[in-house]
Amino acid sequence: MPIRLLSSEVSSQIAAGEVVERPASVVKELTENALDAGAKSISISIEDAGRTLIEVADDGCGIPADELELAAARHATSKLVQSDDLFHIQTLGFRGEALASIGSVSHMTITSRVASAKEGARLKVDGGIAGKVEKVGAPVGTVLRVENLFYNVPARLKFLKADVTERRAIDALATRYALAYPNVRFKVTDGKQVTLQTAGDGDRRAILAALYGVDVAKQMLEVMDAGEGMTLTGFISPTSLTRSNRKEITFFVNGRWVQEFSLTTALLQAYHTLLMVGRYPLTALFLDMAPEDVDVNVHPTKAEVRFRQQDKVFSFAQRTARKALLAYTPVTSVSPQLWGGARPVATENREIGIDWTMAGEASDEIRGTSYEGQVPSNEETQLPVTNYQSPNAFSAVPLLRLIGQVGSTYIVAEGPDGLYLIDQHAAHERVLFEKLMAQHDKKNIPSQALLAPEVVTLPPQSAKALTGQLPFLNHFGFEVEEFGTNTFQVRAMPVLFSGGDPSSALRALVEDFEEDEAPLQAEVEAKLAARVCKRLAVKGGQTLTTEEQRALLNDLEACNSPRTCPHGRPTMIHLSVDALERQFGRRGAR
Repeated sequence: MPIRLLSSEVSSQIAAGEVVERPASVVKELTENALDAGAKSISISIEDAGRTLIEVADDGCGIPADELELAAARHATSKLVQSDDLFHIQTLGFRGEALASIGSVSHMTITSRVASAKEGARLKVDGGIAGKVEKVGAPVGTVLRVENLFYNVPARLKFLKADVTERRAIDALATRYALAYPNVRFKVTDGKQVTLQTAGDGDRRAILAALYGVDVAKQMLEVMDAGEGMTLTGFISPTSLTRSNRKEITFFVNGRWVQEFSLTTALLQAYHTLLMVGRYPLTALFLDMAPEDVDVNVHPTKAEVRFRQQDKVFSFAQRTARKALLAYTPVTSVSPQLWGGARPVATENREIGIDWTMAGEASDEIRGTSYEGQVPSNEETQLPVTNYQSPNAFSAVPLLRLIGQVGSTYIVAEGPDGLYLIDQHAAHERVLFEKLMAQHDKKNIPSQALLAPEVVTLPPQSAKALTGQLPFLNHFGFEVEEFGTNTFQVRAMPVLFSGGDPSSALRALVEDFEEDEAPLQAEVEAKLAARVCKRLAVKGGQTLTTEEQRALLNDLEACNSPRTCPHGRPTMIHLSVDALERQFGRRGAR
């Protein structure tokens, strides 16, 4: 085939595919432009999850009328002049592609006015073709309106996700920038509903309270440290406040939201030995450094960066986060008498650099949380393969005789064919799940009204996910209703969960919810029920009375699938009499 130059229309749409992946990409580019313009107030309005309308209005410096047409052209920018400027970038935008890319796949209207002009100007761009600049009345600042996104690229429109997913992506983006720029007033409107509004008074903890609720905001630990030409500020969560995924880990570098693996790794290394496997902290951290020490011209979306001294940045981020954790949550000492003369654990705080040996020294079995899908290997159990017997996962268990509890986490019981070690959290999950689903099948789930309704505040993206699950909750015996912006009120719970924490039940529904889940309704109900049961089941490290241990064993024996929890993790390990005899040498050498 002969080589030919691409038409401007095709090349513009190719460039747009790199910058504008979804409606949230448009919101990101326009929000960053508004911040670069010095805006103190940014209003974001969307309709139909951004497909029909995205409008971003700001009170920044505006665009002069004679530059408006140039602003919508490709590779036109006011933020750099020569190639050397790429290594001293102090603005969020610099590539000169955002407006051109957005205008090539939508109906875009730019209305702007500078402070020195008596009137504003307006430019319409349809599918990359710019019209004439018109004079209009407008306040100082810029209003950028994007309508019918991807109208001329049906393939891209087809691959957009469900509306609720696209809305959550926009909300998540807006909340991150609201945290990063607390001196800027943010307002996000979805149709007629305001989903986010900040005061712009510079108080990040107040924004955390608006996003996660007052209780969560109070628990967040403040991080503030400077050294080696870098400054790290923000908030991290204590070890008692975690999530089941990394979506709430947020990093900004020089005011730019980035998804940098090395920074996330440094943070998780700071929490090493303090969090259970599969649990992650909530963080909003802001790293400031010299522009020449970081390369932001890595990807068109500007979400990836490269550091000139990556090891130095890694060590600084890890050490600062670890120091904040130890300062707010000092390690408690252990009485020597408790373990027969064991050495007490040191309580003094110490700075920790890059120490990869911690991974080999730490045990993953930290009390207070539970594994999610983590099955211990034979090496971890320190038993030979021949000594571990894994019974059929769905077979019934024999009648068990209670022996006792080990480590406030495992129940030891004797059966006719050996010893059973039962994980009390996984076992209680299975019992609650089967009881709940049995009541559901009979359409008889009794509820119990709470003496005082529980009010729960969630981030905007989580609130949207929960709103879609309210019919499920009400169907399963909860009485939950919306109680203001991103706030819900729990008035009743199933009798089965009496005494449980209502806020934990709500957060369990939104923490692990996958974006692209579209199974049958029965599968959705079972999966969400399993999440609620996981959150409300007894935890590892919780001491149970003898009666409670025995009742749990009896309930587990009555289950249809007692060998695993609803998430597939084993509830018990079986050590046969034969395996024990081999361990003690009663059957000859191993």
